[in-house]
Amino acid sequence: MAPILLNCMGNDHNDYIKQLVQVKNPNLDTMEEDILYHFNLGTKTHNLPEMFGDIKFACVGGSANRMKAFAQFIHKELELPGNPEEIIDICEGTDRYCMYKVGPVLSISHGMGVPSISIMMHELIKLLHHAQCRDVVLLRLGTSGGVGLAPGTVVVTDKAVDYSFRAQFEQVVLGKVITRSTELDEGVANELLQCSSELQNFPTVIGNTMCTHDFYEGQGRLDGALCSFSHEDKLEYLRKAYDAGVRNIEMESTVFAAMCRVCGLKAAVVCVALLNRFDGDQITSTHDVLVEYQQRPQVLVCHFIKKRLGLIV
Repeated sequence: MAPILLNCMGNDHNDYIKQLVQVKNPNLDTMEEDILYHFNLGTKTHNLPEMFGDIKFACVGGSANRMKAFAQFIHKELELPGNPEEIIDICEGTDRYCMYKVGPVLSISHGMGVPSISIMMHELIKLLHHAQCRDVVLLRLGTSGGVGLAPGTVVVTDKAVDYSFRAQFEQVVLGKVITRSTELDEGVANELLQCSSELQNFPTVIGNTMCTHDFYEGQGRLDGALCSFSHEDKLEYLRKAYDAGVRNIEMESTVFAAMCRVCGLKAAVVCVALLNRFDGDQITSTHDVLVEYQQRPQVLVCHFIKKRLGLIV
């Protein structure tokens, strides 16, 4: 569906087109209606430009509860009118994802793993496109296992890498494997690192993030229902990962980075390490400590957003 442009001419018109969130699917232009099924939204049933046209930041994370808490936190930090406890889940008509709009910020859950976040990303990018959003930054906030890092360290991803430490994502399309680059925006990553130095509340590093398709065997854990390798095998693999620049492991970053790159969206991944995988496989920190750790990416991203909006000099 082509965006409706008013009072745009010449170079101004071309610049406007370039700034709009783009999709890479010509079929959308021929569709009478686009139903964003898993969001319970659609181009005929909802006025998407009116609802979402001012979005500048789309923040995504696995947990529905965590993304609601982030939306409430952003609401308070941006000092917006209304009660943050009363924010409405825009996707309440479906149980797949939650979505909250707080001023120019969207806070959305994506579930766990590549398939879940992939579905959400398709519909999120289409939503931003249909809403005629411009200059949007996408940020994934999450938790991860650290590789050679102390628990509580925040990792801003340089490159999202696969199990062989390659900066690529392999997608099977019509029985054929398509490989897409997973490099993220260096400028946004450096901005986030600068923001962390201004906060000085927790250690933050830039490093590669390894994305796996499983929490247990795929990440070399010894405590799953299945295990076909030894403790030494695990440590050898983690050492190879560390030598390749990997500083944390999670399950969503490669497809997130690949889709953003194909669509020309600036994006970053910000995850806190809940443990050092060299020291063990199970998360043993207390509930209160884990809650504080999980808030660290939120605090960092909030600072980044406030600086971008000119609320912090």
